[in-house]
Amino acid sequence: MSVTLNSPISWKNLSADDSAMLNNLQPNIIKAHVREFLTLFFLRFDDKEAAKSFLRAISTTLMKSAKQHLMEIEAFKAKPSTPGTPYIGLGLTDAGYQALQIAQRPSDPIFRAGMQKSDLNDPDVSRWDSYFRNPIHAVVLVGDMLNDTKVTAHDQVVDLIQASHGVTIVGTQDGLGLHNDNEEGIEHFGYVDGRSQPLFLLEDIDAEENATDGIANWDPAFPLEQVIVPDPAAPDPAVHFGSYFVYRKLEQNVRRFKRQEQKLADRLFGSDDERAGAMVVGRFEDGTPVTMQSEDGVESPVPNNFNYFSDKSGAKCPFSGHIRKTNPRGSGGFENIAGERKHLMARRGQTYGVRTDNPNDGKIENKPSKYVGLLFMAFNSDIGNQFEFTQKNWANNPGFPAVPAGFPPPGVDPVIGQTKQDAARPDMEGAAIWGDPSSLKTVATVPQAVKMKGGEYFFMPSLAFLSAL
Repeated sequence: MSVTLNSPISWKNLSADDSAMLNNLQPNIIKAHVREFLTLFFLRFDDKEAAKSFLRAISTTLMKSAKQHLMEIEAFKAKPSTPGTPYIGLGLTDAGYQALQIAQRPSDPIFRAGMQKSDLNDPDVSRWDSYFRNPIHAVVLVGDMLNDTKVTAHDQVVDLIQASHGVTIVGTQDGLGLHNDNEEGIEHFGYVDGRSQPLFLLEDIDAEENATDGIANWDPAFPLEQVIVPDPAAPDPAVHFGSYFVYRKLEQNVRRFKRQEQKLADRLFGSDDERAGAMVVGRFEDGTPVTMQSEDGVESPVPNNFNYFSDKSGAKCPFSGHIRKTNPRGSGGFENIAGERKHLMARRGQTYGVRTDNPNDGKIENKPSKYVGLLFMAFNSDIGNQFEFTQKNWANNPGFPAVPAGFPPPGVDPVIGQTKQDAARPDMEGAAIWGDPSSLKTVATVPQAVKMKGGEYFFMPSLAFLSAL
């Protein structure tokens, strides 16, 4: 018997090996943990033994397993007054493994090289937040639904760090959930975020099929091998698993983005039409996919059961639309759908920054131009074939997806796409009449409104590894 990797699993009906894996896997990897209030601590190890003592202490006193997290969710469903425990996550960089003198480090070459060495058209490292310019050894994430319980866990982590006398906090970052009037999570441009996620548990897949709009057009089921890998330094890598964790701080210039939305609306429709923004993002602010209908107003939950096979000309959702660029759902034109699916990752992002306005109030000049954004976080089993492939070959590639003969190339992703040295961003195509290819017009795309402020690659090891140090 071995851990099930080639398919989703039922956490309620586990084999012995699958149970051992979940009992030693960190939460938030195969199922998102609620983190409305979040703090990340970026750490440096100054003393090997002190660092190991800290890692043992935090893993045995504050951290919980993926299995415990799932049991807490089940208890809350049965009795909503039953509180769960805060989320504590911990990741190590390759430099962190070396500082600990761990010989069996995770082998992914991109993880070992670090984000500074990646060719993603990122800003020069000198422009990153200061603590990302030097080696970071670890990250600790502390989050919860309520701020009071998050603060308590935050203080417990700080106490352990200070008691170690060999671990230094080199930087911190707070995250804060942002919501629309329907209490759905949104990002700072005002759009529902995080709706389309790979699902790794049969219970979640069943809920998606029967409690939402179904799974006939888009299958959300993914195998565990897409998100977890054996933990090479754990006592038993056959049942002790971890995941590669990508972290990027993305600052959003909301005012610039909204101004361009208005220009697109004027050019295409001669009016203030929300469809202009939906064509850039691929969804309306409430999450309605623009390829499904020409206006917002879907019922909750936000639909995800769609593809682009009825939109081969890009006259509904432009080829440059953000969600079409980063998840083409079989329409990319360079791989079959099975190949495309292998690039998708488990995104666990969180907004940061405090707003004084309503993100969906329809105004422009009251919008922030800095100090707000997205803490992009994602779990991968292969950084190069998942996160870096998506950013480099899809988002940054002006020739993706493939378009019919005679159509101009889509250009870079208007939301997260990056060009070398701030090069000009190609124009985009938009249809003045939804679904009518004859009404397509060439319009200026959104100027870069997302700035990468720093990041790193981590490995989230098994609890068994941490407690055995």
